[in-house]
Amino acid sequence: MRIWGNHRITTFQIIALGFFLIIMVGTLLLMLPISSKQPGGACFSDCVFTATSAVCVTGLVVRDTVSHWSVFGQAVILMLIQIGGMGVVTAALTLAFISGRRIGLMQRSVMQEAISAPQVGGIVKLTRFIVLTSLSIELIGALLLMPVFIPEFGWRRGIWFSVFHAISAFCNAGFDLMGVHGAYSSMTTYVQNVLVNVVLMLLITIGGIGFLVWNDVKEHRFRLKQYRLQSKIALTASGVMILIPFLWLCFSEMKQMPFGERILPSLFQSVTLRTAGFNTMELNSVGGGSQALMILWMLIGGSPGSTAGGMKTTTGAVLLLTAIAIFRRKDHITCFGRRIGDDAVRNAVALMIMYFSLFFAGGMIISKLETLPLRSCLFETASALGTVGLSLGITTRIGDLSRLILVVLMFMGRVGGLTLIYATQSIRKSTGCSLPMEKVTVG
Repeated sequence: MRIWGNHRITTFQIIALGFFLIIMVGTLLLMLPISSKQPGGACFSDCVFTATSAVCVTGLVVRDTVSHWSVFGQAVILMLIQIGGMGVVTAALTLAFISGRRIGLMQRSVMQEAISAPQVGGIVKLTRFIVLTSLSIELIGALLLMPVFIPEFGWRRGIWFSVFHAISAFCNAGFDLMGVHGAYSSMTTYVQNVLVNVVLMLLITIGGIGFLVWNDVKEHRFRLKQYRLQSKIALTASGVMILIPFLWLCFSEMKQMPFGERILPSLFQSVTLRTAGFNTMELNSVGGGSQALMILWMLIGGSPGSTAGGMKTTTGAVLLLTAIAIFRRKDHITCFGRRIGDDAVRNAVALMIMYFSLFFAGGMIISKLETLPLRSCLFETASALGTVGLSLGITTRIGDLSRLILVVLMFMGRVGGLTLIYATQSIRKSTGCSLPMEKVTVG
């Protein structure tokens, strides 16, 4: 176990280093004069923030993507989003496949950790499935968006917009090119466009439920009893986390609107809350209760082994099940007839404490540095740490030190928390399922 423990530390250090190197390469590419529409190119601060946000599939921006970055710069951002969404290790192994290189045991083991796979066996086949499925879904999403964007922007620009938003949505990144309708407007122009809303919501949801859930769906179809415990929890938690904010927004924030006009914006915002970062409603206009709910949901995030970030739905589920077991005076925590090990509970508590500590500390420091309302700063740090990308509009107005705090939070939210957990202990026990933090997330 000791040797295996040391191997875990090495594995996750490799993954973290991979993300760091990709961010640095992206920063250098964005600093090239060709990447920016502004004379002389963009400054280092803007570039490192944008590159980190793209690789960590967050979506927070300090410059409007379409008006500040050239097509080349937008392509760099999209490349970083694709690598960050699918995972640095997945991207590296894909290049190895293409070049015909042999995949060794070490590479297979690293890939197992990166995508939360239960075993090393069959990992190459699973990786191919993930890559081909991801690209296919993104292509389908782009094709479905073209009937809206091509008539509006013309063939060349319409195709580019369709591809960009399909990849950004699937990778739960939240970057958009809709600054053409107004800087930082996100998808507000399409608030009642059924096709755009449905396509983006499906892409976000599919990308955020986890690659192993895809594999269960592929192998077992509708035989839900045969799914892995992680898949069952991820699907259940995802459904609940979409339903609750939908009902809250629909019957609280939008009660003055005709019922039929509430459905799309409420549903879209509830889906995008968990790390996608798009918005079709003005977030500054919602009440304090709605913003508090958004903060909590952003911190929880998506499912393990997905393109989403955050603490993960399985972490939230284990914490909730633990509380229920305590209230009911049960000795063991069970879910779908399976017992959840004590290590999983301890790891869930540790990860929650770490996330909330970083979230509060970052918000308070930024509030002090920038003399901004604490609630707005906490919203921003939750968005960064959960790799979401939603904003109340303060990101573009803060100084370099506050930007650095958000950069660190985005990176920690992407790889830091799970790296720390795995560097100290193993979480697989007799349950045969890693809960709640299965691996370093690939999103």
